[in-house]
Amino acid sequence: MPHAPPLGTLLHRYAAGSALACEPVEEGLLNRGYRLRTTRGCYFLKHHFDPDTADTASITRQHRVTERLADLGVPVAPPLPGRDGRTVAVVGGHAYALHPWIEGRHRHGSQLTPGQCGRLGALLGVVHASLEHVMRAPAGQSAPGPEARVPPAREPERTTQAGRGARADRAPRSQRTPPAEPVTAPAGPPTPAAPVRTDRADRLDRLDRLDRVGPVPPVGPAAPLGSAAAERGRTGVLAPSPDPADTFVLIEDLLARVRRHRPADCFDELARHRLLERRGLLERHAGRRPPHGGPVGWVHGDFHPFNLLYRGDAPAAIIDWDRLGVQPRAEEAVRAAAIFFVRPDGTLDLPKARTYARAYRRAAGASPRELAAAVHRVWWERLNDFWMLRWHYERGDTRADSQFPASSALAVWWTREYDAVCGAFTD
Repeated sequence: MPHAPPLGTLLHRYAAGSALACEPVEEGLLNRGYRLRTTRGCYFLKHHFDPDTADTASITRQHRVTERLADLGVPVAPPLPGRDGRTVAVVGGHAYALHPWIEGRHRHGSQLTPGQCGRLGALLGVVHASLEHVMRAPAGQSAPGPEARVPPAREPERTTQAGRGARADRAPRSQRTPPAEPVTAPAGPPTPAAPVRTDRADRLDRLDRLDRVGPVPPVGPAAPLGSAAAERGRTGVLAPSPDPADTFVLIEDLLARVRRHRPADCFDELARHRLLERRGLLERHAGRRPPHGGPVGWVHGDFHPFNLLYRGDAPAAIIDWDRLGVQPRAEEAVRAAAIFFVRPDGTLDLPKARTYARAYRRAAGASPRELAAAVHRVWWERLNDFWMLRWHYERGDTRADSQFPASSALAVWWTREYDAVCGAFTD
């Protein structure tokens, strides 16, 4: 088994019995997971492998958050403590955590009824509202009591967390948009704007730094929940929305890589077509770059079908909180919908997205104006985003290739149907 975890040491630390079987779970794009069966039960063993999220303090913070969310009734799978009370075990320089195994399956938006789409939107709204509760709690204080819980009328149906099913991680976005003052995107034909050209190598280096660091500065690893340092994280300086001048340089670099790839294949052909198409769209819409500012809050950071497990028709657990952080909340809602409800041809199921968005707004207390601004920023993000092609051509990593046809088509369709998409999130 590749990258086999040190089971003897880990099981001793967790007093979890003796190993009977350990099988890799479908490997995600960031971390590694194993279904572990021992003489004392079935567990999910997570190897925190991604260097951007694998420091012990950050993992511990994620664990504390999920424990408090569980107290509020949010469907999560908190980690199990070891003999020393800690939930993170560091062995050989690698960080591990043991979770109960959640029996369940992932469900795409196409597998959800309209009612379940509403439940999904309400669930994300509950997550955002509950995170506001738990992150405000003073350090060392337990989660808010029943009187502080999210109103039951807003909560989705939940199930007891007894185990865990398959999992996967989404890749980090190379460019994310910042919060913006809630404004509706400019109407009418956009004004073309010629990009300001700077040194090619400098722009590519800037994009590389965005890939490594990400646009949202996380709260310092040592900052406890509710501390002043944690609260300062809410007002940290966010990166600007993607600059089309940078994107033009990236497109040229990727086109050169496509031309050099031998032997050429159908993926190269599609990549070239989409790159040229996207360059034309950006030339026409460069004047619609979204502004800065806007409401932010604590978010899951990676809410999508592979990070949500269903048991029957009800959500059983939201998993993989590695990207917990401070971001525009409404953007997470729009971004998640663009993943859950995208069809294979790159269009969105707008009726389902509308049902989802209405439920989210009610549960999170978000306004249509806030969602309209988020639609604008996430559309712009998609128009400038090429992380799948960068993984394919720069890293030689093809794990995301299957997502590229629908994802790349979505940016084109969204541009053409912008008003309809915005209406689905604000009606």
